[in-house]
Amino acid sequence: MTIHIFNPEHDIALASDLSNFTAPHAGRCLRYDMGFLPALWAKEGDVILVDDEDWSLKQWKRVRSRIVSQLGIEAPIVGEKRFLAFGKISKDKELLGSLKSPLQDAEIRPWGWNRALCAQLKRCGIPQVSLPSDQSLHTIRHLSHRRVASEILSKIQVNGIIGESFECFQPNEVEDLLQKYGHIVMKAPWSSSGRGLRFSSLDRTPLSIHMGWLCNLLKSQGSVMVEPFYHKVKDFGMEFYADEKGNVNYLGLSLFQTLNGAYTGNLLATEDKKTELITPYVPVNLLNNIKQQICFLLSELLNGQYVGPLGVDMMIVAQENRDGFFLHPCVEINLRRTMGHVALSLTPSIDDVLRVMRIEYMDNHYKLKIDR
Repeated sequence: MTIHIFNPEHDIALASDLSNFTAPHAGRCLRYDMGFLPALWAKEGDVILVDDEDWSLKQWKRVRSRIVSQLGIEAPIVGEKRFLAFGKISKDKELLGSLKSPLQDAEIRPWGWNRALCAQLKRCGIPQVSLPSDQSLHTIRHLSHRRVASEILSKIQVNGIIGESFECFQPNEVEDLLQKYGHIVMKAPWSSSGRGLRFSSLDRTPLSIHMGWLCNLLKSQGSVMVEPFYHKVKDFGMEFYADEKGNVNYLGLSLFQTLNGAYTGNLLATEDKKTELITPYVPVNLLNNIKQQICFLLSELLNGQYVGPLGVDMMIVAQENRDGFFLHPCVEINLRRTMGHVALSLTPSIDDVLRVMRIEYMDNHYKLKIDR
């Protein structure tokens, strides 16, 4: 049995690194409304921990019927999956009994591990033996720092790519990079999608506009990541899984859209179709080369210290005065499950089925939509 948890506030909780953490209102609402999401990849007999059992079951039935009618796939809906509220864990003897010994097969798989989630599970009665140690949590947080993506990026050596990233510890270092590149992006070392980003340019937005934010960030997180601004043509990513033996295995492409850095939706299509859509910009041999290098570099870096799904965000870039397109192979590393993994669990069986998966806020609730 596997116990699944959708905790979309993970990135913010990771940044705070607090046991007693309260997510922003939008994060709490997203977790409540979309708690059923792991049912898309859970197996028969698995448990999904949610805030409200009845609500999650209702939403799961709605989504399940749409999967059948629009995607024509049965795999995600086969088997019985049980929804259980966090508040009822301590009363579930069968569940707790399966978690009290490290020799048992039961495993907890959240969207992402952080101190706040571990503290919540402890309060609900989950034994420490089933949770990551403080050292493991520290390691996951360290590996989730944006400097790791910068280090991986610097090691990818292949023609057709672009991308630089720098870690700065003082405002004057940031100013020097602004003078060099003319237009930069500043990123908080830990932040959630669409948050923790600031843009500065010599001709429009001088660094002084962001100085308060920058100084607070340097004080709270110790540094800031700075990159040249790139003219993005398309977002996409690659999804992976890191196993217990330290191997990082490729799972599939993720073609997604963002607005001001925030996620807006994923394409649901076969791997062949996604490859076909991306190759007008990036040759197949370059994609395969990058895939192999990232698997090798992340296997070497993680070395069994992190086990679970992860994603690498990339983008296609157009350069002024240069023909063709370039690939930025490592914009960000998400050491957690991503919406790209969710999309992979909904892969159609035939190439001519194309759908868009998105999360929409309507009628005071977040809902999963699958559209043509």
